[in-house]
Amino acid sequence: MAEPTPRAAHVLVVDDDPRIRQMLIRYFEEEGYHVSAVADGRGMRDALQRNAIDIVLLDLILGSGEDGLMLAREIRSRSDVPIIMLTGRDDVVDRIVGLEMGADDYIAKPFHLREVLARLRTVLRRQHPSPLQTIDTEDGNLIRFNGWMLDPRERRLVTPEGEDVALTTGEFNILLVMAKHPGRVFSRDTLMNLTKGRNYEAFDRAIDAQISRLRKKIEVGKNSPVLIKSVRGVGYVFTGQSPARTV
Repeated sequence: MAEPTPRAAHVLVVDDDPRIRQMLIRYFEEEGYHVSAVADGRGMRDALQRNAIDIVLLDLILGSGEDGLMLAREIRSRSDVPIIMLTGRDDVVDRIVGLEMGADDYIAKPFHLREVLARLRTVLRRQHPSPLQTIDTEDGNLIRFNGWMLDPRERRLVTPEGEDVALTTGEFNILLVMAKHPGRVFSRDTLMNLTKGRNYEAFDRAIDAQISRLRKKIEVGKNSPVLIKSVRGVGYVFTGQSPARTV
């Protein structure tokens, strides 16, 4: 048996197939989780109201005719509880729509129980990172590298010429955590955990795309140094020269 999580997270399974409900109940309880399982949206609402649910495994199509996507949107309108969609359809459009509705991950049936467990643990880690795995946005100290200035408090990036550069929230968070730890190699999964990504975190290429956009903004000109390097098979490392921080 795998080592249980430090705290008995409460998993809510919403699936109209009693065999799947029983299978997931038995498996996750053996792994140290507390599990509730219901067959429809009505049971889901009741469970969410009565219990402190930590994560929801939600079937896309329920026998009652209810749409799992709509239920995911309903949950997200009221709560930040993580959602993993379960479905017999492996359609890219459904997957994207599910993520846009607020789902954190998407698993196609038939699935392997160990994979579901691994995905569930990953989503829970991202939702509840350890104190050492968070960005200290309260630290107002400026970060300087290669003439650039990064202001965590005002969330500003200023060029060596004194011009502001517009960054998305994801781009800023990635640059902030990497610039605070120059020379440290970050995997994609670590960056997703640290920056608390949600909308597209189920796709490995999400971090790659943000890194690519960020490079275009900070590595300008033919003579510009490479500030973010790819580490083959691992992730990325910030190579900017960061003098001592100033207040």
